Amino acid sequence: MFKLTFLGTSSGVPTRYRNVTSLALQTTHNRDWWMIDCGEATQHRLQRIPLSVHDLVGICITHVHGDHSYGLPGLLASASMTGRTKPLLLIAPAAIKAWIDATLLHTELFLTYPLIHIDVDSAPVVHQEAGLRIERHALSHRAPSVAYRFALETSKWKLDKAALQAAGVAPGPAWGLLQAGHDARLDDGTLVSAATFRQLETQRATVVIGGDNDTPALLAEACTGAQLLVHEATYTEAMLQKVGPGPTHSSVQRVAQFAESNGLPNLILTHFSARYHNPAGMAELEAEARLHYSGQLFLARDFDSYELDAAGVLGKLDTPHGK
Repeated sequence: MFKLTFLGTSSGVPTRYRNVTSLALQTTHNRDWWMIDCGEATQHRLQRIPLSVHDLVGICITHVHGDHSYGLPGLLASASMTGRTKPLLLIAPAAIKAWIDATLLHTELFLTYPLIHIDVDSAPVVHQEAGLRIERHALSHRAPSVAYRFALETSKWKLDKAALQAAGVAPGPAWGLLQAGHDARLDDGTLVSAATFRQLETQRATVVIGGDNDTPALLAEACTGAQLLVHEATYTEAMLQKVGPGPTHSSVQRVAQFAESNGLPNLILTHFSARYHNPAGMAELEAEARLHYSGQLFLARDFDSYELDAAGVLGKLDTPHGK
């Protein structure tokens, strides 16, 4: 149902091993994919994975801070220079659109495609199309920040093969007619109704992707019915207490406790402080998370990819890092 590829997992600044925040989200709905946040040099990360900017349908920016947005001008310019013509959605704060407009003006950049801005504060539902609904949920950060809730629903007709075989209808052309919704007449003259042996199967999956946020509990409504939460975990709880309330970020412990208390089956942590970008540091973060959360847990690395299926099972894909 969903495939997530992390393009950057560092908080604030890039390091040798992690770029600043960006995430690519694909669905089984169609070839379109979405980007959530676009930190500096995100377009360079795209050159190392099999996703094209020409299939990018929209970019969702969680808040104005540079480690979530400084990659936008370059990405937009490159899309134009490589011949993009179809519209691109930009779901973002109004300040982001004003900054992009100023950049276009003062750098003489002329886009070859319409850039359609949707103010993230305009309505709770920021995008809706057949099978996909995107909502924004307000968070707590020193700049206004939001989470995006992606709810996907797909339906397809499925034949009850066991019932057909029990009724003596052997596999063959009749099955093809029934699958297409047409009644089928058998060789003996029996009329088989498609309505009897064809059922509409609906699959649903929901992913919540949070921006910077010091109060995970604000996501209680967004996470209702969700199978996966992706959330920043910038510090351990001890370090968060040491740095104080100024940065307005979450600790691993607080996110893990929220996910556990809300029964979320899958949790991916990201947006780690550079102080943890070594094996010992990441082990410390993971140990704190596992102490407070019993579900399926991952700490994202750049270029990690995950798939969430309709049954709510999250699996990590075997992908090369930085290749």
